[in-house]
Amino acid sequence: MAKIEVGKVSEIPEGKMKSVTVGDNRILVANVEGSLHAMRAICHHEGGPLDEGELDHNQIICPWHGAIWDVTTGKTIWFPMKLEPEPIYPVMVEGETVFVEA
Repeated sequence: MAKIEVGKVSEIPEGKMKSVTVGDNRILVANVEGSLHAMRAICHHEGGPLDEGELDHNQIICPWHGAIWDVTTGKTIWFPMKLEPEPIYPVMVEGETVFVEA
């Protein structure tokens, strides 16, 4: 796994998220009540851009078809069909810089 720089802590305030592209993958980092969590930013359903969806506490709503994901676990909270969990990634903060291990 590689350590990928996402940005500064100040760029991801509480209730917001930021994404980074790693090869063919996009990863989002969300600030949930002061804790940073990272998961894949591409919805398993049809490839929707989760990082363009709405973040509500720990829930991300896919902008394409409304699947709701838990950013802290990568698991589906709601969708009419079963979806596999999205991968989650460790988040590290060094000084003011946020990294994900992917």
